[in-house]
Amino acid sequence: MQFDFDEPIDRRGTHCAKWDALEKLYGVSPDEGLAMWVADMDFRSPPCVNEVLAAAARHGVHGYFGDETDYKQSIISWMKRRHDWHVEPEWISTAHGLVSGVGHCLQAFTDPGDHVILFTPVYHAFAKVTKANDRVIHEAPLVLAGDRYEMDLDALAATLTDRDKVVILCSPHNPGGRIWEPSELRALADFCVTHDLLLIADEIHHDLVLPGNTHTVLPNAAPDIDDRLVMLTAASKTFNLAGGMTGNVIIPNRKLRAKFTAVLQAAGTSANRFGVEMTTAAYTQGEAWLEALLVYLDENRKVFDDAINAIPGLRSMPLQATYLSWVDFSGTGMTLDDVIERVQGKAKIVGNHGPTFGTGGELCLRFNIATRRSVIEEAVKRLKLAFSDLQ
Repeated sequence: MQFDFDEPIDRRGTHCAKWDALEKLYGVSPDEGLAMWVADMDFRSPPCVNEVLAAAARHGVHGYFGDETDYKQSIISWMKRRHDWHVEPEWISTAHGLVSGVGHCLQAFTDPGDHVILFTPVYHAFAKVTKANDRVIHEAPLVLAGDRYEMDLDALAATLTDRDKVVILCSPHNPGGRIWEPSELRALADFCVTHDLLLIADEIHHDLVLPGNTHTVLPNAAPDIDDRLVMLTAASKTFNLAGGMTGNVIIPNRKLRAKFTAVLQAAGTSANRFGVEMTTAAYTQGEAWLEALLVYLDENRKVFDDAINAIPGLRSMPLQATYLSWVDFSGTGMTLDDVIERVQGKAKIVGNHGPTFGTGGELCLRFNIATRRSVIEEAVKRLKLAFSDLQ
């Protein structure tokens, strides 16, 4: 089956945060600007997903969702098939999106004032939800080793206090786009055992692995740490279902799971029926679409990286997974304000500002390349022009 990722789809005026908030937040008109910030895709979701939603609309009754057997089985089958990871149905809890899941984890496993370790730069919502829950961020800056980030666990150990309770790992890494090696995951797991830390692994991007790369889910790298491991997964990034607000918190350990379940019950949460139905359809029928998507994204990566790396002073971090390109502008000698003026003011392109990702992002921007090829080509043409005096 062929999937048309080059199809022009106008998302303006559809209550789309990525496009309809462009002018209000960044002063760039969506009529002339390119939205490359919010991490969703400009592609239609797989046909199987849209068909199940159309069937629900035809039925016309949209009450509470009941039997989750097929839904949980679709998750179990997907994780076994794609990641060789065995999951039991009782391990799975459904969160209203994974940022909400992180918040519930902090409420279940920490107290106000406790410290949460983040390997920065990292997905900005982790810091936001940590602060909102009155927990303290403990930044563990990643080390740039050649063209990739690495964790410095020795440096982190030297800064630990008795208030440090949780490590949140983004795997694959957002915004760096790299896949952690099994040995790195094993080392982090051992670190958490040594220092009595809970490990929350956000693997929302673990299906978006570009050709030639292999991702290892954390339980397979460290199968003996179930007593301190919480896994966060979702079909939302994989199949462009973010609006369904459905993620999974997978906890093998019974005692940890009971603490988490108690927080869910206290919050009175329940699953979004449309998110559940979209997830089930995607995991059971969407694999061919995903395989085609990964090939398309890889070509977008090549087009984007080749152009960016040809501009003096700009460097795009090699992307192994995700559709988020992390570009370092420090080689230009400019301030971030100067860079933003060129990218947003001249090129009319909006990417995420690096400082929001924490220490290490000071002179970087994150660009979403999950859009049609012609947009990528237009974006790099504009960026070349905006930095033409450096070439």
